[in-house]
Amino acid sequence: MERGSFQAYVVSLERIMQNTYFDLREAMDQFRELCLMISEERIVPMEIITDIRQIYKQIQDQLTKVMGVKQLLEGKYRQYYHRDSRRDRDITEFAFWAKSLYSKFEYTLQEIEAKRKLKDSAEYFKAYRERMPFPWFQSKGNQITLLRNLRNLSELDYKTLSDLECEQKREVIWNGMRSVSLFVLSGEVTLIDSLQSRMQLREHDITERYKEDEFRGALTHLREISPSEVERVVRRFMDSSEFLKLKCLLLRIQSQKDLKKEIVGSTENILGVMGAGEVKTLSI
Repeated sequence: MERGSFQAYVVSLERIMQNTYFDLREAMDQFRELCLMISEERIVPMEIITDIRQIYKQIQDQLTKVMGVKQLLEGKYRQYYHRDSRRDRDITEFAFWAKSLYSKFEYTLQEIEAKRKLKDSAEYFKAYRERMPFPWFQSKGNQITLLRNLRNLSELDYKTLSDLECEQKREVIWNGMRSVSLFVLSGEVTLIDSLQSRMQLREHDITERYKEDEFRGALTHLREISPSEVERVVRRFMDSSEFLKLKCLLLRIQSQKDLKKEIVGSTENILGVMGAGEVKTLSI
């Protein structure tokens, strides 16, 4: 390629570089303006977020293009190229500010999203607590199971395995009122440990180590059962003399509405005044 041809090619490259620089400067002005609209205190329309990301991609493409032309001019065609130091400085600053503004933009979006989730979560749990009767269990899963059992009390059915390993249903007596007996056993930690390890439950019964010295549960009855029968069931769990030191509190409930009654939420106070080995059944 002759000298004149080299110079003409360099001129065309410089024109490309200059035009791209102008496009880049215009895009940067628009990019800055949009980024200033992003704030944690403002509701950000999705259209603006989309525009910012598209313009940032456009800026990166323009930077790649202009830097490629600049590298070519400063390398192979160095002797024909006259550097524009101001333009070079602007391009360097554009690259820095584009990256900085975009990083801040994405960080702000993350903060907005985190606050939104926190707000939604707080509102959910507030609404959940307002709907939820007294939480007999600390475990959310256990509490939900208890509520479901109470809601479907008339539909529950136990299944057991016979000695022949064939599935059969436990006999269900449909007459009379079904119910759930809530119980609390409180006492020495070692006694609660021992009791928890030996207690065997049926399909729909629930237990929970509520505290180190407190064990809670819910026994589901498929037939009408008297308070004295429930006491005998619980005492079978405590068939050793060592368990006579434990306090036992019983409440029979038949619906989710019973959980809202004041006496259910007063169990801690009642336990506090009971003596060791005492068994008390509360009427709902």
